[in-house]
Amino acid sequence: MECILPYLSVGKRGFKPRVCLVEVIQAIFYRLKTGCQWRELPVGHFISRRSCWQHVFYYFNKWSKDGSWQSVWANLLGRYRQCLDLSSAQLDGSHTPAKRGGEAVGYQGRKSAGTSNSLFLCDNTGQMLAMGLPQEGQHHDLYRIKELFAAMCELLEEAGVSMKGVFMNADPGFDGEELRRYCSESEIEANIKANPRKGGAETTGYRYFDEELYKRRTVIEHANAWLDSFKALLVRYETTARNWMSLHWMAFSALFLRKVKRMEKV
Repeated sequence: MECILPYLSVGKRGFKPRVCLVEVIQAIFYRLKTGCQWRELPVGHFISRRSCWQHVFYYFNKWSKDGSWQSVWANLLGRYRQCLDLSSAQLDGSHTPAKRGGEAVGYQGRKSAGTSNSLFLCDNTGQMLAMGLPQEGQHHDLYRIKELFAAMCELLEEAGVSMKGVFMNADPGFDGEELRRYCSESEIEANIKANPRKGGAETTGYRYFDEELYKRRTVIEHANAWLDSFKALLVRYETTARNWMSLHWMAFSALFLRKVKRMEKV
C-alpha cells in the first residue's frame, strides 16, 4: 500500500476523509479482481465505519479524473524500472466488448458487438508498460496510431523508461508508414511483419525483419491472459474512457508489484 497511497490525491489542507483510504483502496481492488457491480460491492467487509458503495466509487472516480491512477503506475515504473526487460518490446491491440456503451465504443463486426479497441505495449517478459487511449471498435489498429503510440512513449519517458534503441515487435496489422516513420524518428527499432495485402517489400522497398525476434511477440498474448484474471477487464461496463483506463493502470500496478516482490526474494 505504501507504493500506491502516496500518489493518490487527497482533499484540501485540513480535510479529513470520512473513511480510511487504505480500506477504500482495498475495496476498489476487490471490484477490479472480481468484476462485481459497484452497487454489489461488499463494503462492510472492507470499511470499518458505516459506509456505502457510493463512497468507494466516489474516490475511484475522483482519482480517475485527476489522473492519480496513472501517476501511481508511472511512479511504480520509475521506482522499479530495473525490473523491466527491454531487450525487446511488444505492441498489440485488443477489442473488449462494452455492454453499457459510453465513450470510445463502436460496433465491431468480428465480435458482433460494440467494443473498445485499445493498444498495449509490454516488455520482453510480458509485463505491461503502457496503454493507448481506447478507440471505437470499428477502427483498425493503425487508426490515430502516431498520436496514440506517441502518448504511450511519453508516459514511459516521464517514468524514466526510454524506448530509444528498443526492438519493438508488431503484427502485420501495424504495417503502416506513419508508425514506421515515427519509430525511425524516435530511434525505436520497429520489427513489424509485412502485411501481404499491402505488397510488402515489393512496393515499399527492402525492410529488415527478424523472424526469430518476432517470435517473442507471444509474450503479449500471455500478458493479456494475465490481465484477464481481473474480471472487471473482461467486459467493459465503465462508460467513461478514463475510468476504463484507470482499471488497467491498477491491474498493471498489481501485476508489477507481484513481480517486484518475487524478484526481491531471489
